Amino acid sequence: MRLVRIPKLETITVEEAPKPQAGQGQVLLKIGYVGFCGSDLNTFLGRNLMAKDAVIPGHEIGATIESVGADVPAHLKPGMTVTVNPYTSCGHCAACRSGHSNACEFNETLGVQRDGAMRDYMVLPWEKIIPAPGISPRDCALIEPMSVGFHAVSRAQVTDSDTVLVFGCGMIGVGAIVRASLRGATVIAVDLDDEKLALARRLGAAHTVNSKTQDLHTTLMELTGGMGPTVVVEAVGSIPTYQAAISEVAFSGRVVCIGYSKSDVTLPTSLFVKKELNIHGSRNATPMDFEAVIRYLQKGTCPKDELISACVRPDQALSAMQHWVSAPGKIFRILVDFN
Repeated sequence: MRLVRIPKLETITVEEAPKPQAGQGQVLLKIGYVGFCGSDLNTFLGRNLMAKDAVIPGHEIGATIESVGADVPAHLKPGMTVTVNPYTSCGHCAACRSGHSNACEFNETLGVQRDGAMRDYMVLPWEKIIPAPGISPRDCALIEPMSVGFHAVSRAQVTDSDTVLVFGCGMIGVGAIVRASLRGATVIAVDLDDEKLALARRLGAAHTVNSKTQDLHTTLMELTGGMGPTVVVEAVGSIPTYQAAISEVAFSGRVVCIGYSKSDVTLPTSLFVKKELNIHGSRNATPMDFEAVIRYLQKGTCPKDELISACVRPDQALSAMQHWVSAPGKIFRILVDFN
C-alpha cells in the first residue's frame, strides 16, 4: 500500500508498506480521503514542535470499513462509511477523570504525535470509528476540523440571545460560525479575505467584517449597539486577534481560544477584571461534537464543495503543500484522494 510521509523540512514522500490486518478489537479501514490541516502545514515548515520525526500526517479522515477483527461490536460492518476520532486519552489525568478526555494531558493526535491516516489502509481500535451514514467518504474528511469549531461554541454555551464574533474563516472558524448560527445566535465573521467572508455569510454569518479594509472597533460598535459581542471565538492564533478578542468582547462576555499563537501574547489583564470575563480554552472535540457535525452534514445544506480547495493524488501532495505555503489565505482544505 501507499503512504505519505513528511520525512524532513519541506519534504513529502510517497512510500510503499505492507497492508495491515485487523486484530482483536480492531477495524481495518480503506482510506478514501484525508485532509491536510494547519498542523500538517506547520510540520512541513518545521514549526510544529509537537510532531514526531518523519511523521505520516493526517487526522481528518473519510474511509470505509474494509474488515473487522474479533470482538468488534456488530454495528460496525464492512462497507460502512466512517470517520475517525483521532485523539487518545489516558483515562487517568485530571482532564480525563473530570470527563474532558478531549483535553487529555497526554493526548497523541493522529498525524502529529503518532503516525496518521495518509495511507491506503489503516487499523484502529473499534472505539475510534464513527459511522457517518449518508455522507460520502470525501465529505467525511470535513467532519473533524468542523467539529473543533463546534466544540468551541459549546464551550461558550452559546444561545440565541448571543452575538458571536468569530475571528478567522478557515475550516475551524467555519465550524464555529455554523454551530453558533444553528443555535440561533447572531454571528459576526471577521477575516482578511472577502471570498472567505462571502462563504461565511452563506454558512450563517449575519454580518462580516474585513479587518484589513474596515475599522474593526467602529464596525462592531455599530453592529452591536455599542455593547460589543457577547462571545468571541479566536480561531486564528495571532497576536492582534487575541488582543482584539479581549478588547472587543462585551462586558461580562466570554472569550474562547482555539488558535495556537506562535509567540506569547501580551494582554490587558485589567480588562479580565473590569469586564468580569470568562476566558475558555478549547481543544479538539468530543464525540457529541462529531455527532452534531454529522447531523448537520446529513441535512445537505452545507456548501461542501466550496470548503474543498483541491483533491490531489498522493504523488501530488508535495506540490499541493507548496501551493498552500505560497497562498495560505486562499486555502480551506486540501484533500488527498487514496481511491
